[in-house]
Amino acid sequence: MEIERKFLVRGNDFKSRAHKSYRIKQGYISSGNGRTVRVRIRDNQGFLTIKGPSLDGGLSRYEFEKEIALEEAEQLFLICEPGVIDKTRYLVASGKHTFEVDEFYGDNDGLVIAEVELSSPDEPYEKPDFIGEEVTGDKRYYNSHLRKNPYKMWKNEA
Repeated sequence: MEIERKFLVRGNDFKSRAHKSYRIKQGYISSGNGRTVRVRIRDNQGFLTIKGPSLDGGLSRYEFEKEIALEEAEQLFLICEPGVIDKTRYLVASGKHTFEVDEFYGDNDGLVIAEVELSSPDEPYEKPDFIGEEVTGDKRYYNSHLRKNPYKMWKNEA
């Protein structure tokens, strides 16, 4: 079970505070009704991820992830739905947690989102100063939605 909170990010301070970063390309084999089957290439590693629907407003959902060969991931991209997510993920420590900050490119250029994974919905955590508005549960910010309705199409409405 994945429990996470999602936030918009202010400024670029997170980059200098990151202890690690890597490039991610991801596509969706299937997405709908809150369920997704995703293929991801992170640097030179492939992953297949299945996520179930959220029953609590986007705070938690079932997640299964398995590492697969890079060549298998590249082949799975051939059967993905249209639209690919391209981003750099920065890992930023804050207290006992790590915030994953995603800087998007392409049609989602200009969007920067941070997520923190928790062990329970009410677990306390320290927010770094670059954390802005909480967008947990706002489907516009789900990667599966961003590939169909990219940020460039609605950023002036946000």
